[in-house]
Amino acid sequence: MSEKNDEHYMGIALQLAKEAFHRGEVPIGAVLVRDGEILAQNHNRREELKDATAHAEILVLREAGLLLGGWRLLGTTLYVTLEPCPMCAGALVQARVSRLVYGARDPKGGAAASLYNIPSDPRLNHRLEVEEGILGEKCASLLQDFFKERRE
Repeated sequence: MSEKNDEHYMGIALQLAKEAFHRGEVPIGAVLVRDGEILAQNHNRREELKDATAHAEILVLREAGLLLGGWRLLGTTLYVTLEPCPMCAGALVQARVSRLVYGARDPKGGAAASLYNIPSDPRLNHRLEVEEGILGEKCASLLQDFFKERRE
């Protein structure tokens, strides 16, 4: 996939993150794509759904599985504005997602490079191609603005 396409889909994820921001959710958006088609898109909805697992990535994987009629999401790319946490990185491996593209690193909880490297761990039965930093500054800035506003 070209960098231009990566920026396009990350831009959609960023718009979803902005929607989450306005709903009082941690602003993280995710888009799952296969062969140039968006299969699922969502943002964090933990507060709305009162569900600790309602991360953008998990919601997107669930939706795509229902759409496709199965849990194996081979040939897909997940675009997400923040480096996935251990739960989400593990779910990407379990779902057999082929590629992960994320915007900003998460130094306190990231599991694709920062604290752990679950998508590339050779001990697991599936590994993902990982690309980081696509629209990273915009993704990080939105998160910083959200938490700054919360502190005030």
